[in-house]
Amino acid sequence: MAVALVLALLAGAYAVAVLEGWATTGRFRPAAPLIAGLALFGRESLVPRRPDRLLFETAPVLLLIAALLAAAVLPLAPNLVAVDLATGALFVNAAWAYVMVALIMAGWGPDGAYAMVAGWRFLGQLVAYAMMIVMPISAVAMRAESLATTAIVQSQADFWNVAAQPIGFVLFWLAAMAVAFLPPFDLPTAPGTLAGGVAAEYTGARLAIFRLARLLLVVTLAAAVTVFYLGGWLGPWFPAWAWTGIKTLMVAAAMFGGGRFVPRIRVEHLLQWSWKLGIPLALLNIAWAGVTLWWVDR
Repeated sequence: MAVALVLALLAGAYAVAVLEGWATTGRFRPAAPLIAGLALFGRESLVPRRPDRLLFETAPVLLLIAALLAAAVLPLAPNLVAVDLATGALFVNAAWAYVMVALIMAGWGPDGAYAMVAGWRFLGQLVAYAMMIVMPISAVAMRAESLATTAIVQSQADFWNVAAQPIGFVLFWLAAMAVAFLPPFDLPTAPGTLAGGVAAEYTGARLAIFRLARLLLVVTLAAAVTVFYLGGWLGPWFPAWAWTGIKTLMVAAAMFGGGRFVPRIRVEHLLQWSWKLGIPLALLNIAWAGVTLWWVDR
């Protein structure tokens, strides 16, 4: 099972890379990610002049581990999940916390101005989106009366959470894009202003690992949206795992496509909107989940 899940993750990462290239360039090139990956591994991997070597080397690997840990508790099918934790929903949120640690390390380790600014930008972004992750997860767990991800999917057999909790869906979607630093939340990379940001000092194999980790992170986030709000493996005709894959790729494609038409959001504006608008809406969503549960149980 573990081998099947790893292969599914790698296949998903490759498909997401193709979708990202299509959204960015407007050209559908299925072989482009493979060619780009081989090219990176064939290039020299340079090291900055005065790095913190431990942080510099560890950051891409930690980002990869964070994505894999979150994926471990997200089910592809009823009996196809690496670890079916009773607190799987909280474990996902805990795993994503290490994305911030990895990007701070990637910003600080090279001892470069652009990377350092980008790392601290992401820290500000974390302060903005953190509550938008955990509060919608709390609401879907309330409806399922469980923190297990498989139970959350099964609770949507009659009614998907995207319809039952639309406010939570929108908030979680936006927060997921911020975790993966996708446009318009691409402050840690900011190609036009920071020349790559946290990835600016990485080359060769190190950059390949960093990019693979980010692709796996996008897959994990899209799968979490599918599990928490789009019914996971539920659907007619196709096998359960196929429905999870189809929904995950559709979510990833929407993430890549939609954000590129919105101007990049400044950190202070993101914080302002999150704390003044996002958190009250998340509390309203939790209250709505409580009211609907009370009404159903009457």
